[in-house]
Amino acid sequence: MAAPQPAPVTPAVSGAGPRGGQSFLKTLDEGSPIASQLANEARRRERLQGRELRRPALTRVFTVSNQKGGVGKTTTTVNIAAALASAGLQVLVIDIDPQGNASTALGIEHHSEVESIYDVLINDEPLADVVAQCPDVENLVCAPATIHLAGAEIELVSLVAREQRLRRAIDHYATEREEAGLPRLDYIFIDCPPSLGLLTVNAFCAATEVLIPIQCEYYALEGLSQLLKNIEMIQKHLNADLRVSTILLTMYDGRTNLAAQVAAEVREHFPEQVLEAVVPRSVRISEAPSYQQTVMTYDPTSTGALSYLEAAAEIAEH
Repeated sequence: MAAPQPAPVTPAVSGAGPRGGQSFLKTLDEGSPIASQLANEARRRERLQGRELRRPALTRVFTVSNQKGGVGKTTTTVNIAAALASAGLQVLVIDIDPQGNASTALGIEHHSEVESIYDVLINDEPLADVVAQCPDVENLVCAPATIHLAGAEIELVSLVAREQRLRRAIDHYATEREEAGLPRLDYIFIDCPPSLGLLTVNAFCAATEVLIPIQCEYYALEGLSQLLKNIEMIQKHLNADLRVSTILLTMYDGRTNLAAQVAAEVREHFPEQVLEAVVPRSVRISEAPSYQQTVMTYDPTSTGALSYLEAAAEIAEH
C-alpha cells in the first residue's frame, strides 16, 4: 500500500512578486521575530533563484562521516545529493550503512532479495547492476544497502585488497557509463555507518573529500578529534588524496545560546571547511523519510529544504 502523500504546502512569503514585494518584506522586518524570519527566508530564496551550479572538472567523491551517531549524516547525504541533482548535475549515492536509511529516504527498494552494495563489495558484482534510479529526482541514482551488510565487516577481512574494493567498483562503473554513452557523474556521496570498520575504511579509500556533519550540541566536538586522527591515518597509509573539505552544522536551534557557542567554536577551529549554510532543527526534515522522500521533494518550500539548497550551492562553488 502506497504511503500517504503530504498535503501541498503554500509558501508563507513569496518575495518574488512583480509589485510590492520589497515593501512587503520591509513591513515584515519591522514586525515580529517570526515575520522577520519569513522575510529573511524570502531574501535567501531570491538569492538562489536562477543560480546555475557549475559542473566540476572531475567527479567529486565525498564520504559523509562522523563516528558520533544521530548527527544527520544520512539526512545530509540524501538532501545535498537531491539538491545537486535537481540543479541538473549527475549524482550517485552509495549507501554502505547496514541500516539502509539513505536507500529508504531516496525511495529505493532495499529488502534482503535486492542486489545491493553488499554484492559489489563481497561478490564483485558490477556497481552498474545494483544502481537504481531515484523515483522523485531526475539525475539521481543510488546503490542501496541491505541487511546483508551487517556481516560484511567480517567477510571483508579475508578478501584481497579489502580496503580498495569500493574504489575499484566506482572506477569500473565510471568506465561502464562512458562506454554506454551515459553522462559522467559529477558527484558521488557515500553514506557511512557511525563507526570506523572496514566499510567506512572502504569509503575513505574511495573518496577524495570528507563531508562531516556536526550537530550543534555539547558533545559535537568530542568525537571529532578521533575522527580526524583516523582520517590522518587513512591519508598516511591508504589514500594520500583524502582531505576534509566540508563541515556542515546541523540541527541548529537559534533559540539557544549553546547552539551559537558550538557553531562559533567549530568555525574558529575550521574556518576554511565550515559552510556558511546551517541546517536548523526541522519537523519537515524528520518527516520526509517516512514518505520515502528527501525534504527537497517532500516540502521544497520548507526552511530545511532551503538550507540544504544553500549548502549544495556552496559545495558546488568550492
